[in-house]
Amino acid sequence: MAYDERDVIDLIHLADRPGTSGHSVAVRVLGRQQPGVLFGHDFLECEIAVATESLGATFSVTLLPEDLEDWEDTLAALEARRFATWLDSGRTPSMRFKPDESGGLWVSVHDGPSSAVTVTVPLFSPAPGWVGEQHVLLSRVREVYPREVVETSSGAYEWRRDRD
Repeated sequence: MAYDERDVIDLIHLADRPGTSGHSVAVRVLGRQQPGVLFGHDFLECEIAVATESLGATFSVTLLPEDLEDWEDTLAALEARRFATWLDSGRTPSMRFKPDESGGLWVSVHDGPSSAVTVTVPLFSPAPGWVGEQHVLLSRVREVYPREVVETSSGAYEWRRDRD
């Protein structure tokens, strides 16, 4: 499925401040996996994009609604400056976040299900308030892609009644 670049929004955008290394890691939401289809409608097609001076890589990932909840929990750990993982179920590439004593952040992406490649990007100088910015991005994704399907019983789904 082709996605319009104008509709792509960031769920995560971590980067060194301008004028430093230029390293960045982002999770970009491309769109719904199966728009309008009851099962799969709330799944989001995304890509993890890694950029450094000498490397650019993207990893495809499908996010489930509970992955957004897990990201919120991961942000709580990062606010406390603790090591955190996200997407560690084994069905998608996983991400690890390791804050360091100097205020930097090491971000690793491990593509276990597909290529087995791991890329670690040091962010030596993330912008002040970067965790708060990630909360804003998460809220924006939830606003643009609200959960519209509920599981009424195991394997049974229906549209939310409050859906427009």
